[in-house]
Amino acid sequence: MYTRIGPATGPKLTVHVDGRPVTVRAGDSVAAAAMLAGLLPTRLTPVSGAPRAPYCMMGVCFECLMTIDGVAARQACLESVREGMRIEVQSGRRTLAP
Repeated sequence: MYTRIGPATGPKLTVHVDGRPVTVRAGDSVAAAAMLAGLLPTRLTPVSGAPRAPYCMMGVCFECLMTIDGVAARQACLESVREGMRIEVQSGRRTLAP
């Protein structure tokens, strides 16, 4: 469904998308990595549980919220991948630490 436009550049990194290792390129956004891994939806809404996926890819719409390295409600389109990063589908709202 999602393909890279042009040649992939930059060193290869391994991230874990919902527990599955995925090879991405340095400089990719977390949202792009999730889509390249075939992970859609990237979140489920808190009220109805409706599936959502990245839309604007520039930080305006907030549809790409994901849990990144254990921190929920991160905008995946604004985060760059790092080696060993853990990326997970976010289900519902973010919970706050006690």
